[in-house]
Amino acid sequence: MVTVTNGVVTDNRMAENTFDTLGVCSKLLEGIRYHNITATGYGRNLFVEHYACNAISEIKAFALGAGFLLPSCRTVLDIGGQDTKVIALDRNGHMKKFEMNDKCAAGTGRFMEIMAMALGFTLKDFGNEALSASGSVAVSSMCTVFAESEVVSLIARGADRRAVAKGIHQSIVSRALSLLRRVSDEEDIVFAGGVALNPCIVFMLEQQLKKTIHVFPQPQLTGALGAAIYSSAKMEI
Repeated sequence: MVTVTNGVVTDNRMAENTFDTLGVCSKLLEGIRYHNITATGYGRNLFVEHYACNAISEIKAFALGAGFLLPSCRTVLDIGGQDTKVIALDRNGHMKKFEMNDKCAAGTGRFMEIMAMALGFTLKDFGNEALSASGSVAVSSMCTVFAESEVVSLIARGADRRAVAKGIHQSIVSRALSLLRRVSDEEDIVFAGGVALNPCIVFMLEQQLKKTIHVFPQPQLTGALGAAIYSSAKMEI
């Protein structure tokens, strides 16, 4: 959750989602006084049913949030918990094109959580462990269930955990690059979503694209920031 007042971010809060999405939202809003609120993300329609508010798509929210953080942004890459999306922006910050992979969790934050767990790494250490590997071991499947089984089998056969971690990162980056090249890899590129905190993913993307990837503090909040900007603009109308 992000609060914007007169074009300035005045508050932000984060919490892990659970089966009780509305309960999580209610806790986030405790003690907050607001005149206008906008929901985004997968649960936005549920939120609208219980709160008097606006709702916008994730695509619009990420475009607004990334443009606020970096007005020269032309491409937004978001690898979130459940999907991956790329958004192309024009010079005025308006969306030109977008594409997303939401058919399964392959290459998303949830996929990385499961792979890190299978390798015995914390999610926080996963990227650094992959970066420290001298070589890589390819993981052929990107289906979460099959990939987990493949990783367990590789480790049982004595494969180096860090090398397997690096192979997983290479697969994720390959999928992200494919999406970027279909939609846009024009600079400036803003990397949003929780996976942007992974140093190995950022490094590999920059190496492959030969371009700077901009990662701002708390990239998980980029969509919430966009929703807050939308609310703030509504107040000014």
